[in-house]
Amino acid sequence: MVFRGLPVSRGIALGGVFVYAPFKAKVGEQYIGAEEKAEHNSRFNEALKKAGMELRELQKKMAGEDPDKAGIFEAHEDILTDVALIDEILNLINDESYAGDFAIETVYEKYVKIFADMDDDILKERRADFRDVKDRILRIWTGAEQKNLSELDSPMIIFAHDLLPSDTATLNRKNVLALVTEIGGNTSHSAIIARSYEIPALLGIAGVMASARPGMEAVVDALDGDLVLEPSGEEKARYKQKQADYQRSVEETRKFRSVEPVMADGTPIGVYLNIGSVGDGELEAQAYTGGVGLFRSEFLFMQGKDLPGENQQFQVYKKAVEAYGARQVILRTLDIGGDKTIESMDLPEEDNPFLGCRALRLCFQRTDVFKTQLRAALRASAFGNLALMFPMVGSLEDIHKAKYYLEECRRELKSEGIPFNKDMNVGVMIEIPALAVMAELVAREVDFASIGTNDLCQYLMAVDRLNPSVAAYYQSYHPAMFRLIHQVSRAFEKAGKALSICGEMGGDPLAVMAFIGMGIGKFSMAASNVAAVKRIITRLTMDKARELAGKLQRMTTAPQIEDFLKTEMDKLLA
Repeated sequence: MVFRGLPVSRGIALGGVFVYAPFKAKVGEQYIGAEEKAEHNSRFNEALKKAGMELRELQKKMAGEDPDKAGIFEAHEDILTDVALIDEILNLINDESYAGDFAIETVYEKYVKIFADMDDDILKERRADFRDVKDRILRIWTGAEQKNLSELDSPMIIFAHDLLPSDTATLNRKNVLALVTEIGGNTSHSAIIARSYEIPALLGIAGVMASARPGMEAVVDALDGDLVLEPSGEEKARYKQKQADYQRSVEETRKFRSVEPVMADGTPIGVYLNIGSVGDGELEAQAYTGGVGLFRSEFLFMQGKDLPGENQQFQVYKKAVEAYGARQVILRTLDIGGDKTIESMDLPEEDNPFLGCRALRLCFQRTDVFKTQLRAALRASAFGNLALMFPMVGSLEDIHKAKYYLEECRRELKSEGIPFNKDMNVGVMIEIPALAVMAELVAREVDFASIGTNDLCQYLMAVDRLNPSVAAYYQSYHPAMFRLIHQVSRAFEKAGKALSICGEMGGDPLAVMAFIGMGIGKFSMAASNVAAVKRIITRLTMDKARELAGKLQRMTTAPQIEDFLKTEMDKLLA
């Protein structure tokens, strides 16, 4: 029996099936009488108390093993103890006569829906944390037994409808051959964990749990997206050979993580890192990258109910630039808004958030927030090579306005006697097609630019990249993407200004081959993509890259371009 899934973490696994079915509460609409309210209040408060004890115990257990996992449970405790959430639940019990479990379900699912409807992929996945906390409270409410993946005592392939953060936090990666789920995509928690642990994963296989039985054999091909249940002896032999071939390739690629990204003809290429925080895990990759090409500052704004102050932001940015020394750290100003809500800002709902008040547009409305961040960044610039980049820029007027506020902050700091780098580089994200079309004019106004390929593709193709019903229209390899990016590259090269790629295509070895041939020499990516990109860089010459780019410009469809680049990469790596 063969199924097709979305391969979100590459690899091949063969082994026995472990069917994971954690507690799921079945809560219906139910109301209580006045005489029952005191009991339901007490029962809810007791469930909160016990859930808090469980989370603190998990934090303690994980702190020594994996601090990142401990952080998951710290975040869950923050949700659990959120006063506004607790008050909403108690109000439904006391004022609306909701049964306690119905009130818990109603309030938590409201927030799950809010996050599910968000545009930002990472914010969208916060729904898993709220659902995780809800399930913990309801399990305690019902008195059900706690289940987790620590039950695994031998290597198995995990099958589940979905995996929540607390599920994966308790697993022992040595006993997980692969992950298979019925829902989830590239940015889901399951996908992120699988990639970080380098576990093969196939997600989005609807209905597969009905066919999976404990102990049956399976093959997970997370290279081509195939799941084979009860494989034949011939199939197992074929996949074992494919697994061995892939493993050799992975081991060869890993050797390139720490090599210098220099082409076969001696041309150096910049390999930079995308980060969202200054935690030890994120900064660890500084040892083998040339700097930070994208520091997503919005994550700092997601950590509490209050906006981060100037000093708090300054300390974070300062830590990043000090870690990289003379190497450049590019800080992207706050990129949030529209449907990407955060607790610390009261933002209106919008009918079309993709085209709404986001990023720089929001900052122009909230100049208090914008100037606080600019001041913090300027102060941090005195301690290292910090550059500033504005997102969601659509016109030269946007650039002029952003630079006006930056200059205002410079004057304020100077008058206060606070040091900063007066020569700090300032750039823009090119992700709105209008800005790409007028790249020659943009290059006169900025020190550098970085192309955000995710949104550029979305806006260029007129497709919601998070809508599965139109997923086929979101084509990163569309000829228009390469033509437009080549046009931007020529404009910046003519102006003598730096240009980089920081979207998903910046960490895609196939696309990097073509972009180098178009004159782009700097790429920023997730740490997991560094080795693969460096490997292809070291095999490529500039003449070959230009040849590939030239041939690609004459192609007419996305599949044609992708197949061509795959064939050429296979030749280079052979």
